[in-house]
Amino acid sequence: MYSFRNDYSEGAHPRILELLSNSNYEANIGYGKDIHSHKAKEYIKKLIEKEDADIHFIPGGTQTNMLVISSFLRPHQCVISADTGHINVHETGAIEATGHKVVAMPCKDGKLTPDIIKKALDYHTDEHMVQPKMVYISSSTELGTIYSKDELISIHKICKENGLLLFLDGARLGSALTCRSNDLNIKDIANLVDIFYIGGTKNGALLGEALIILNQDLKEDFRFLIKQRGAMAAKGFVLGIQFEALFQDDLYFELARHANEMAERLGSIIQEAGYKFYTEPYTNQIFPIFPDTLLEKMEKEFVYEFIDKVDENNTAVRFVTSWATKIEAVEALRDFFNKNK
Repeated sequence: MYSFRNDYSEGAHPRILELLSNSNYEANIGYGKDIHSHKAKEYIKKLIEKEDADIHFIPGGTQTNMLVISSFLRPHQCVISADTGHINVHETGAIEATGHKVVAMPCKDGKLTPDIIKKALDYHTDEHMVQPKMVYISSSTELGTIYSKDELISIHKICKENGLLLFLDGARLGSALTCRSNDLNIKDIANLVDIFYIGGTKNGALLGEALIILNQDLKEDFRFLIKQRGAMAAKGFVLGIQFEALFQDDLYFELARHANEMAERLGSIIQEAGYKFYTEPYTNQIFPIFPDTLLEKMEKEFVYEFIDKVDENNTAVRFVTSWATKIEAVEALRDFFNKNK
């Protein structure tokens, strides 16, 4: 069986494990105050060219989303998201459980636009409704799509005009920034959002996300909020070491490029076999549409996720490649198609 279920099934890249092993007997300061976390933060600050950025290492993505949204919204305020957004679909109501509503807006290809944000603002008009105060986007999105530089600039503009915080979920940011269609760099993102995070869990780390706060008004007492919400790891150095390994050189982007290259090859094989896609492939998540009769055979050799029943006879599925995907797994799909012509 070849698995394309997700990009966090494997452990961690050997260079991360090596640094963890080499540091294993060190006596580190806890709670993210260690030298490894400090080094990792300095690497990231240099990368985004923001020396005054506040950086915090959080164990997981849902925890990061819940922490950010619950910390920066007042009790009567809400967050605007695409209807396919992770906070709306895949977090078990974590945001709502903190008392904040997710205003989920129907979107094409999983992406918010200024017009969609404006529609949400125009609907929420007075104190009888929750007050929109934050816009949540992700890149890549849950459908594998990405925001262009012009799209992000336009969202930044409407947020500034309406006093909205802009938060970018970067669980798969590496894949977004290294795909062929991308015209953004990480410095652009740091200049256009209030908060974002760099995902490690889905790009070669054992676990962890690097949360970056750019807005000066949001920085005060944030470590208190991390601790209060159970997101401050006593062994914070375990997270810091991993991000040190990812950013002391080009490893983070190297791993993301590999995942994208494997996805591109996978997509080409699928196209050559004559099949179409649910959304246009960009990153390491691709969504082919296959006949149900073919899927009955495919599920005996490959692991993937079912997404949507397109019609009576065809279903969209999700294939995800990772930093660890081997070329043999990709080529196995070509062999499968050849056997089932």
